[in-house]
Amino acid sequence: MKKIVVANWMMNPTTPREAKALAQKTKVLASKLKQSHIIVCPPAVFISLLKSTPRLSLGAQDVSLEAGEGAFTGELSAAMLAYSGAEFTLIGHSERRAKGETNEMVNKKVKLALAARLKTIICLGEDKRDEHGHYLEPLRQQVKKALTGLIKPDLKRVIIAYEPVWAVGRAAKSADTPADFLHHALFISKTLSDLFDKKLAMQVPIIYGGSVDSKNAEGFLKAGQADGLLVGRASLNPDELKKILYVAEN
Repeated sequence: MKKIVVANWMMNPTTPREAKALAQKTKVLASKLKQSHIIVCPPAVFISLLKSTPRLSLGAQDVSLEAGEGAFTGELSAAMLAYSGAEFTLIGHSERRAKGETNEMVNKKVKLALAARLKTIICLGEDKRDEHGHYLEPLRQQVKKALTGLIKPDLKRVIIAYEPVWAVGRAAKSADTPADFLHHALFISKTLSDLFDKKLAMQVPIIYGGSVDSKNAEGFLKAGQADGLLVGRASLNPDELKKILYVAEN
């Protein structure tokens, strides 16, 4: 299985010219990859602009809860995003959950994305940890509720991004540790196994997100046995991204 590197540009950059320049630099890096795969998630307004960039797989950063046309001002449906050139979409990112997105909303978006033939990168993770492990049950519920109503073939188009909320964003003091990531990845796989079966569960990639940079990437990919990385701020710096991709490739 190739290592997956998801570059989440968040609300960056500002202009089409900057987006094209960043995509071009990322394309050059992607052209050298054989053992890894990069997915770029730009702001939605740039997806159609970048869809002809060779060697780049594009993803949306979110999809609407609404399925089709209608009086839904400001919304972008999964079908629209797929038509614009997206192959993937992030769903349930911690920043969306912080704005009130619930497990039920995540599940609805997952179903809409899959129906539009988008591969889904489902983000989940705890707000905080306690020494008694009580946070594991809410984490289990995030997995179960996100996948409610899915059938076995759907799992072939699902990636799980484990991103502990306390490790995400500029305010984060540190990333998780590779050992803790491995523990939680196994926990997620066990939950998937209980929902479907062990063979299918082992085929679902589980990647790590949360303050990923070139200094900790190797630890998560090797010691943490992550199937890939969800990279935020560092993906906007081509030199930093190059270092991360080098680690993933090797």
